[in-house]
Amino acid sequence: MNGINYGDFLEKHGVKATANRIVVAKALGDAAQPLSMSELEAKILTIDKSGIFRALMLFKEQHLVHVIEDGSSGVKYELCHSHNRNHDDDAHPHFHCEVCGRTFCIDSVKMPKIELPEGFVAKSVNHIVKGICHDCSMK
Repeated sequence: MNGINYGDFLEKHGVKATANRIVVAKALGDAAQPLSMSELEAKILTIDKSGIFRALMLFKEQHLVHVIEDGSSGVKYELCHSHNRNHDDDAHPHFHCEVCGRTFCIDSVKMPKIELPEGFVAKSVNHIVKGICHDCSMK
C-alpha cells in the first residue's frame, strides 16, 4: 500500500487519524507480510508496546486489520484492504512456513463460504495452510 495517505485511509474507515495510528498503519501497510507484535515493536521505535497494541485493537474493531492465528506462539497482524467499515470484505487465506516462521497472504484465493447451522453466528474465520515456503523449499 505504498503511496497511500494513511490519515485519509483511517478517516475513511471511521478512525481518528492520530500520529500514532498513522505510524502503526504505515508500518503494517509497508510490510511485505503480516507482522507479530514484537516485529511491529522492532519497526516502530517511537511508540511503546501499549500504544501499538491500542491502535491494533481499534483497527481490529473497525475491520482495518486481519488478526492471523498461524499456530506460532502469538498472532500476526496485516492491514486490511477492506472497503467496508462494518465487515471484512478482504478476507483471504494465509500460508505459514514451518521452517522460517513467516506468514504469507494468499490474496489470489477466495475464502470458502462456510454454512453454519441455524443459531450459530461467525465472528471471525482464520484459514491457515502450513508447510514450507518457496524460499525454504529451494534451500
